[in-house]
Amino acid sequence: MPRAILTEPDWGEVFKTSSDPAVESANERCRKVASVEWRRVVPVLEAAAGIGEVDHATVKDLCVCVARIDQAERDLSERGLMVTAERGTVKNGAATIAAQYRTQLARYIRELGLSPSARTAITAPESDDDDSDIWD
Repeated sequence: MPRAILTEPDWGEVFKTSSDPAVESANERCRKVASVEWRRVVPVLEAAAGIGEVDHATVKDLCVCVARIDQAERDLSERGLMVTAERGTVKNGAATIAAQYRTQLARYIRELGLSPSARTAITAPESDDDDSDIWD
């Protein structure tokens, strides 16, 4: 069966255009980060893991996680770990968001074999070819 080449999602559908300039700026960056991640991992996955169209949503979600982690980290860099709120100084919510996306990203990395330890767990399918044994 020939390998399927996954089509990159329309990131504008995921990270919608916003009339709020701050939101649009963040969404524009998310579109770029997700696209860069897609172009980085899909060729590797197509060659090494034999992914196909059935894996499209998983890879897309992986890219969304990477983009959202980038967005949360930028917020942490700009506003800090602690922010002033109605109740005084509190933990920046972006820290919690980044942690949650990282947990999900780790699952995708394991599932898709994108870490060294995950790659060692992937085994090639056994050959059904009876002609492979020279003594037969």
